[in-house]
Amino acid sequence: MKIINIFLYIILYFSLTINVSYSLTFDEWKKNFKILALSKGISESTFDSVMNNAKFLPKVIEYDRYQPEFYEDTKTYISKRTSKKKVSSGLNYYKNNKEIINNVDLNFGIEKELLLALMGIETNFGNYLGKMDIISSLSTLSFDKRRSEFFTNELLTILELIDKQIVDPSILYGSWAGAFGNFQFMPSTIEKYAIDYNDNNLIELKNNSDSFASAANYLSKMGWKKNQPCFKKVTLKANVPEKILNTSARNIKNKKKLKYYKKYISDNLNFDENIKIAIITPDADIVDNAKKNEPAYIVFQNYELILKWNRSLRFGLAVCTLKNKFKNEL
Repeated sequence: MKIINIFLYIILYFSLTINVSYSLTFDEWKKNFKILALSKGISESTFDSVMNNAKFLPKVIEYDRYQPEFYEDTKTYISKRTSKKKVSSGLNYYKNNKEIINNVDLNFGIEKELLLALMGIETNFGNYLGKMDIISSLSTLSFDKRRSEFFTNELLTILELIDKQIVDPSILYGSWAGAFGNFQFMPSTIEKYAIDYNDNNLIELKNNSDSFASAANYLSKMGWKKNQPCFKKVTLKANVPEKILNTSARNIKNKKKLKYYKKYISDNLNFDENIKIAIITPDADIVDNAKKNEPAYIVFQNYELILKWNRSLRFGLAVCTLKNKFKNEL
């Protein structure tokens, strides 16, 4: 749905969502959630020590309803996150942490430029890790009905990690959505991919060693192909069928060999014609009065893997853009 009169839309949307009347109070929800957590094997002592201070945070609901991925046009979104200042900060960060970053690149086969790009966009190289109480954030989003099942599972996962003494609960401060550390891992990502790289029996994702290794392990396990393309901006011809264009990050469709799509693309492309691509037009369903075919990009397998990190077409483009800028400098 295109955004029309965006500010009126936001006011109306907030009035329908933030002031919603829940069937349970937050304290009643917490009592019911305790029963569920204990049934999943979480110890009562861990639950009480961690959850007793959990609070409902209205601000979290506001952030959930209004995210930049869903209202900024592509040019604005990318330019904000790949500026000269961002590149300069990344180069300085790399200079001061070259040994561990190069070591991780070598051991996991994940380009240092990609790791720097992800960290730069997620947390500005560790300068903005978020100050929200993650337990309260996850509890708020679990209590909220919009995505309750997803965040309930994330909350159960973090409680399990705390119960197993894998994660220290005293440092769990991060984003409004419950993401944590230099690369903003959700609890389920910590459980599946995080690594105790410095062998101190704790996963510390605000620590460079653990965080870079964990991010590289995540990308490696997803199937990232080192030194392979991510995306290329293109100019589409007027006769391109609308049905082949992807406007959502949820499921990239219509992946075909490049030679099939060349008839719809004005540019000369220096890629293997048998490589599979898809075409995305990220502004089409977001920006009011956006042109149907502009901007347009062909995207490759590596780009789709970035979408598993964050389901936003613009996020994927920004990460790969910043990665390329670092590659030109390192």
